[in-house]
Amino acid sequence: MFHVIGITPIAPIRQEPSHRAEMVSQLLFGEVAELLNRDGDFLQVRTVFDQYVGWVQASQVGDVLESWREKTTVIGYLDRPLTIKVGGQPMCIYPGSPVWKSDTIAGLKLDYGKLPSIRTKRKSKAGLQQAVMAYMNTSYLWGGKTTAGTDCSGLVQQVYKLFGINLPRDAYQQAEVGEVVGFLEESQPGDLAFFDNAEGRITHVGILLGPNKIIHASGQVRIDMIDSQGIKQKISRKRTHFLRIIKRVW
Repeated sequence: MFHVIGITPIAPIRQEPSHRAEMVSQLLFGEVAELLNRDGDFLQVRTVFDQYVGWVQASQVGDVLESWREKTTVIGYLDRPLTIKVGGQPMCIYPGSPVWKSDTIAGLKLDYGKLPSIRTKRKSKAGLQQAVMAYMNTSYLWGGKTTAGTDCSGLVQQVYKLFGINLPRDAYQQAEVGEVVGFLEESQPGDLAFFDNAEGRITHVGILLGPNKIIHASGQVRIDMIDSQGIKQKISRKRTHFLRIIKRVW
């Protein structure tokens, strides 16, 4: 089994081995993936963190030696952007990127400099507010999962990663995790609200901040009103998403 690791801030994971193909997710700096196949300049990979399969550009990843993986480990995840040095050159990496207990990565010298706190966050309303507000007003980007652009499930996955909770990549997969909360009035900050389309498929997810407030990525990461029927935009009061189920994952 051969593995690769992200050596750029963001490596797009695409549906097909082409620059024009749909971006379905991203491989962040330091994230590891299993190598499955090769097609020209693209590698088919399966991410270790969430088992997502897609194609990355070969030049945006490096080889992972098994001896390196055996002697090092991830010691935490960034909750804010950080400028580091890779191969002696500066690089700004994004929240959600793993921090390795190593001074090399894919054969390149690695210097994190002065690290912010990377300890797993304590599960609390205050901690949740701090984590999600780092993404506030981030532009919506299909397949994205950083403060440079994120989709709804990418936002949820990256926020919960900071609390030591590993969630799948897509909203419909995340809806399979946790315990059902029967009514919106019984929800707690941090519960996940899922929304479906006319065919009944889960297509959207957000994080409840209270019984009538939700933060989600729709156009941008924003806070809107929610009631038992779904989301209403804070300003227009237009209903944009219809509530299907609420799940508690912490």
